[in-house]
Amino acid sequence: MHSDDTDVLLFLAVRQIHFSAWLLVGLSSLLQVLIFPLPELYVLSWVAFAPLVIALLRARPVGALEIDGSVNLRAAKPGQAFLLAYVSGILWYAGTCYWIYNTMHEHGGLSAPVALLALFLFCLYLGLYHGLFGLLIGLMAGPGRDNRRALAAAPFFWVAVELARTRFTGFPWDLLGTAQVDNISLSRISTLTGVYGVSFEIMLVNVALAAAFLVPRKKRSTLLIASITAAAVLQAGRLVDAPALRADHEALLVQENIPVDATWTRDNFERTLRELTELSVRDAASSSSSSSPGAIESTPGKVDLIVWPESPAPFFTNDPLFLGPVSEMARETHSWVVTGAIGSRPAMQSGASTGTSAPEVFNSAAIVSPSGDWTARYDKVHLVPFGEYLPFPRLFAFAGGLTQEVGEFKAGASRAPLEAGGTRLGIFICYESVFPDEVRQFADQGAQVFVNLSNDGWYGDSGAYAQHLNQTRMRAIENNRWILSATDTGVTASIDPYGRTVARLARKERGALVAPYALTSVTTFYTRHGDWFAYLCAIISAGALVTRFGLRTQAGKKAEASS
Repeated sequence: MHSDDTDVLLFLAVRQIHFSAWLLVGLSSLLQVLIFPLPELYVLSWVAFAPLVIALLRARPVGALEIDGSVNLRAAKPGQAFLLAYVSGILWYAGTCYWIYNTMHEHGGLSAPVALLALFLFCLYLGLYHGLFGLLIGLMAGPGRDNRRALAAAPFFWVAVELARTRFTGFPWDLLGTAQVDNISLSRISTLTGVYGVSFEIMLVNVALAAAFLVPRKKRSTLLIASITAAAVLQAGRLVDAPALRADHEALLVQENIPVDATWTRDNFERTLRELTELSVRDAASSSSSSSPGAIESTPGKVDLIVWPESPAPFFTNDPLFLGPVSEMARETHSWVVTGAIGSRPAMQSGASTGTSAPEVFNSAAIVSPSGDWTARYDKVHLVPFGEYLPFPRLFAFAGGLTQEVGEFKAGASRAPLEAGGTRLGIFICYESVFPDEVRQFADQGAQVFVNLSNDGWYGDSGAYAQHLNQTRMRAIENNRWILSATDTGVTASIDPYGRTVARLARKERGALVAPYALTSVTTFYTRHGDWFAYLCAIISAGALVTRFGLRTQAGKKAEASS
């Protein structure tokens, strides 16, 4: 088929979509953006996707007008359904991940037009997952107004698509379930299903609400009342607080507040390091906890762990100027230290013909004992594309400036917990906190407390830092673990197993937080079994499609036989 023919078919497909469907897509996209930080209108999550589902199932004018004069609308054809949902996905990513432009332009060395192009291509790419959801709904829609199969399958399709986004693209940013991270009663489902179970619940209510506008008018009131009641009951879980949790340990989380674009000289380096070590030594002597009243039962005592975040400073694990002061700090405070740093290995001989290869560098977290010994190191496994490495360098050569600004890191190979005086620490760095199955592996291997090191200064004042925090909080809930989250510019916080931030520092200030926490070795069902629920939804989705096509084939054969 020639490109001209394709353009004509696309034009006809778009033209056949009723304008009301596009309005509903726009409304749904706006609501989807509003349910994530910074707007934080989380209650809208129960209705945000209903307009999109309605648009997919009432998009195509067919036949004469209805008796009341309204347009007779049927479900979109699969291609049309893909297009409607794809546009929604593009708008959603543009509205929630707009910060990518600033990150690439201000810190990545890209010009404004190129950074804008990068954001646009990003939205076009990730929006395909919304489009896939629409395509699946279009494939399931029945003839006439028989939309029961499509509605029943929609929550399973959505979770399957979220799983695909996590596994294939590697960008599960703002999975739908995180919108209810503050809903303690509902979010506890994630200890069984992961965040995907919460996504399923939210989509289920949205589908019920959409169904109320798709059934005959005489049945609409009953279904509408039922769906609104369900949403109200589930949302009411945010009014329920969990009992206080006892914290019998304290860590000192240092918020360095170092600008990501700081210029480094030896004097600046040594002054910054001296200020950070003096701050750590001074505040480690304090045993008072700055927790939220009623959130925990804390037993103040000696700080037993000092945590420095992922840092834009050139802290290298083979640099004596860095190693010496940090070791002395550990000895002076008699504490274990976890510090973000750039790990390195000696250059390896690659043969006489090529000489030595370039040294490998890692985004790392190092552990220092109270005696000042550097005992262990975690190397970040899941690196940020275009930030910590450049995928397909020839294809994405235009983004090389960003990688030059940040570095070309190598990926680590192990998610085993690290020992710190008998305590097993599950350490993950920045972006890794958005991957449910990867974080739960630390707890599955025996981590008693999570430590998250992050540099959210790349995001500026956009909503990304709050989005990141909510996703980190969900990892605490899924695995029933305390999380000590140390960030460069904020939010630095202690997070309890219910996902509550029981202590935190103000953003964009240098300081140290005495953070309460506790150790646990109990594992949740999700910790032990991972994304079983999401895979089950994917299997059910595949089964629904096979059944649907089987019924169509059978109906076609019967029609041929009768003729």
